[in-house]
Amino acid sequence: MDNQSLQGKVETLRQVLNYHNYLYHVLDSPEISDYEFDQLLVELREIETAHPELITPDSPTQRTGSTPAEKFAKVTHPAPILSLGNAFTEGDLIAWFERIARVDESVTGADFVVEPKIDGLTVVLHYRGGIFVQGASRGDGEVGEDITSNLRTIRTLPLRIPVSHDGPVPPDYLVVRGEAFITIKDFEKLNQGLEEAGEKTYLNPRNTAAGSLRQLDPVLTASRLLTLLTYAIVDIQGAHGENLSTEQEMLAYLRRLGFPVVQEYYCPDLGAAIQAYREIEAQRDQLAYEADGAVIKINDLRLAAELGVVGKDPRASIAFKFPAREVTTTLLDIGVNVGRTGVLTPYAMLEPVNIGGVVVKQATLHNFDYIVEKDIRIGDRVLVKRAGDVIPYVIGPIPSTRIGSELVFSPPEICPACAQPVEHFEGEVAWFCVNTACPAQLIRNVEHFVSRGAMDIVGLGIKIVEQLINAGLVHDVADLYTLSRADLLGLEGFAEKKADNLVQAVEASKNQSLARLITALGIHGVGEVVASDLARYFHDLESLSKATLEELQTIVGIGPNIAQGIVDWFARPANQLVVNKLNTAGVWPLEQTASGEASVPQVFSNMTFVVTGTLPGFTRDEMKEFIEGRGGKVTDSVSKKTSYLVLGENPGSKLEKARSLGIPILDEPQLRNLAG
Repeated sequence: MDNQSLQGKVETLRQVLNYHNYLYHVLDSPEISDYEFDQLLVELREIETAHPELITPDSPTQRTGSTPAEKFAKVTHPAPILSLGNAFTEGDLIAWFERIARVDESVTGADFVVEPKIDGLTVVLHYRGGIFVQGASRGDGEVGEDITSNLRTIRTLPLRIPVSHDGPVPPDYLVVRGEAFITIKDFEKLNQGLEEAGEKTYLNPRNTAAGSLRQLDPVLTASRLLTLLTYAIVDIQGAHGENLSTEQEMLAYLRRLGFPVVQEYYCPDLGAAIQAYREIEAQRDQLAYEADGAVIKINDLRLAAELGVVGKDPRASIAFKFPAREVTTTLLDIGVNVGRTGVLTPYAMLEPVNIGGVVVKQATLHNFDYIVEKDIRIGDRVLVKRAGDVIPYVIGPIPSTRIGSELVFSPPEICPACAQPVEHFEGEVAWFCVNTACPAQLIRNVEHFVSRGAMDIVGLGIKIVEQLINAGLVHDVADLYTLSRADLLGLEGFAEKKADNLVQAVEASKNQSLARLITALGIHGVGEVVASDLARYFHDLESLSKATLEELQTIVGIGPNIAQGIVDWFARPANQLVVNKLNTAGVWPLEQTASGEASVPQVFSNMTFVVTGTLPGFTRDEMKEFIEGRGGKVTDSVSKKTSYLVLGENPGSKLEKARSLGIPILDEPQLRNLAG
């Protein structure tokens, strides 16, 4: 690259970096992630190192921050509040160590202190005679913003030192550097409250802390639950100042004065410092705050001072960054997956981006309400996060980058897997497909149909269900009743006895109750209890399929959403086909007349039973069917509304509760007598 092209490249990098530096530090409205900013800065620094004649005083490599915002008074720091150079690999860290060892060979025997690098807002705290008198932001490193009133709202900041009566006498003048932040727990609590109030949520804790400290109204700052950790002394004057020679001594002194201090790891050599970094990274998800790396410092304060500064970075310290978790990229499109339960879930299709060494092309968008709440649009520049092995997700858009061509997304009206209409009820988050033969959820639907609480087909587990579907033998739940011995013998793992047993189990399931069959269909909102209620009111599936919304809502426990779900399920042509196939196969239990008069006397009508212990004449499911077939209800917990407790062998705590409430207790013979 010729000198003219190189000059143009450098000027472009400086322009981009200065712009994003201003957005980040002054407006608290970043458009790129810290990782992307760091990479641009590394690129510029490498060019300037190779071509020092291109370095200018206004280069971002020669300064530590941005111009202070105008809405606060300016504060000149007593000493430069420097930033840190960055290391992204162990190789970078070793290269840093070798560089400073060439400046002073005594570095080779140095020990270190390692601290988590808090992702918050740097603050500078001034104390005179032990009284907090002023607080400032870092600003450009030379001049910051006076945010004293806002800092006073932070409960962890001591307004007077020492905090304890037995602490050391404070120096005449003390300036301490720290980091203000909001904990992850409080950040989530704040966003939850904003969501419930219908207000815009924040993207991350760092921006929340920065924005909170730059509020003109301290009352608003106080509501944000900010906290603080300190880690350095900027200036100390007066006869009472202690003679501090190491980082460890300085941190211990701050603790004795009553400051909240960052946790440090003492390391006798660089190898131990690298191990400490690994430990902090491994504990990253357990920290109360967001951390984006570890700060490695030479422990000897005298040696650190003698090493001095290169550019605007102190030689004696470096930030060893964690692999990136948040980056920005472009949202190319929004796709929709159909889960095994029929729930439709949106996902982001992204311009490929590297996050922590992994190329990410897709990320979750949680649900359709999330897209609306965050105002995420196709074509947006979005912030994406990936933590460890967790699936990457879109945090939110960066509206300031919009150019007007972005598209608002609408949930699909038909299922992308089977092209059938989808369901969504007012007040519910989920959109779902109710087609029982939908290819995307067929395995789950069949698995539910044959389960113990539904048709209870013994021997038909998930692995065999997958075999049957993958072999093309089952396209919907009704196809189970067309399976032959020959079909099964063609599958891996099936001998004659196993095939015969499964065919017999499928045939036996035809004798299951109407309630079980309704449960097995997997209608949205219809579990075992609702299915039992429906079975009392309808003669068969044909009667149920013709039920109206009004008729269904006369049944206790069935509200408008469940009623609508039942009507819509039977209105789907694919589901009607399944019902007809079940009828043809002889899976058509008849339990009650259309008028609701039962073939079995409803002697338990309006009664509620609880069963505890083992009953010799019934399984738990058989007992439930015995009671419900006579008009009663079976619940799991004892309450004042319980009519009877049915007592078996080895009862649990329900017996004591029933006795305490005066609930009548029946054994099995007494229950049979009560049933007539």
